[in-house]
Amino acid sequence: MADKVVHFEVHGKDAAKLRAFYSSLFGWKIDINNPMQYGIVSAEPGGIGGGIAQAQQGPMVTFYVAVEEPSQALAQVKKLGGKTLMEPQQIPGGPLIAMFADPEGNTIGLLKAENR
Repeated sequence: MADKVVHFEVHGKDAAKLRAFYSSLFGWKIDINNPMQYGIVSAEPGGIGGGIAQAQQGPMVTFYVAVEEPSQALAQVKKLGGKTLMEPQQIPGGPLIAMFADPEGNTIGLLKAENR
């Protein structure tokens, strides 16, 4: 099963590279079969879809992805050309979270999924 997001939109200088990065990292199916080649990520049950596109002004993104184990996801991030910004940390009264930068420098959050 692919990891799920709550909401997202990612813009970067190299949309094809970003689509390959996120498809490999999270197992997303990305459809660019449209006039603008906007990478449409369909919503999975319990999640919300979004898009991956060429930047109009510059790279931008912020979203959290629920993953089974954030430390394992961070290891995969490194293999795919991203970097860890924050190691997994337990938020008091909240979830275990981590942060990374994708190959374009966008900051992304990970949180440990519950009841997977």
